[in-house]
Amino acid sequence: MASNLLRRAACTNLRPIIAQSVAATTTTATATVPSIIARGYISRAHPEFTVIPSYPVGEAVQHVLGGMGERHLRRAERWEKNKENRVEQRAAYLASRGNAAHPTPDQVRSDAASSAYRRMDETVELAVQLNLDPRKPGQSLRGSLALPHGNGKTFAVAVFTEDMELAQRALEAGAAVAGGASLIESIQNGNTSLSSFQRTLATKDVMPSLSSVARLLGPRGLMPNPKLGTILDGPPEDVLDALSKQMSGMSTYRTDREGIVRLGIGKGSFGPDKLLDNIRETMNELQAIKPETFGKGRKGQKKVAKGTKYYLKAHLSSTQSKGSVMLDLRTIDPTSSFFMSEPQ
Repeated sequence: MASNLLRRAACTNLRPIIAQSVAATTTTATATVPSIIARGYISRAHPEFTVIPSYPVGEAVQHVLGGMGERHLRRAERWEKNKENRVEQRAAYLASRGNAAHPTPDQVRSDAASSAYRRMDETVELAVQLNLDPRKPGQSLRGSLALPHGNGKTFAVAVFTEDMELAQRALEAGAAVAGGASLIESIQNGNTSLSSFQRTLATKDVMPSLSSVARLLGPRGLMPNPKLGTILDGPPEDVLDALSKQMSGMSTYRTDREGIVRLGIGKGSFGPDKLLDNIRETMNELQAIKPETFGKGRKGQKKVAKGTKYYLKAHLSSTQSKGSVMLDLRTIDPTSSFFMSEPQ
């Protein structure tokens, strides 16, 4: 670069000045290079590396519940601050565009005056990343789990059975619909809407007949499946017991392609004790169905290498939380001496 500038200079009087300038620039650049390398490159695309802290499971539950309480207080304060304007906007809209099915503006004002801010009961979700490759045989986990305190949801259940007495008992127990060939025909004809139920149970004798509606039930995840325990071959009491569990919110889980299991473990209104009980039951279930071989080992490897971890990461979050809380794996691993306790 210096030789080119000197060669291209038109005036010989400028050559000493250009040479001094080039030398100073080269010296300055050489001196500043180490400092640039030491500082590193930080931007939005390359943020500064930070270590994400992990918390014991009890502390993490308290953290998530505390975030729910803070959000509720902020929104309640914002609602009270803007309540009058919002009510008047709603009343004006109903006065100009409302119909007979809508409440009157006076009803809107009276309801707003008599009712407080309605708090949303958020769902608490547990996400556990397992050292599994679902593409390999035996490493794709799927099943159902009855949590000790439920998951806070209720479902409408359809019961498929050829036993008309059992179908009648299921309807009396709270099933949305129940029956055999007549119910299947009603679904085919569109007389029974698929949106009228969210879960299904079936006895083994009716399964051949369900093949005619498999294309309707399968894409919606409503086809009975033995892995989920929704195909029963026992006395009527077993069917009614399974119906009660499904209606009370029996949880289903499945590993995604990254080996992560996500499960709603309850509502924020449950409190920490019930949530911890549900977490304990969930982790015991994941440990019980642990496959014999796991991990992304070499092709054809039949044994798990020594020191291979089954649990990689775990996070706890809620419906409207901005992020998740990382859990200390020692406090959720059933094989650890610190399971569901505070590490010392």
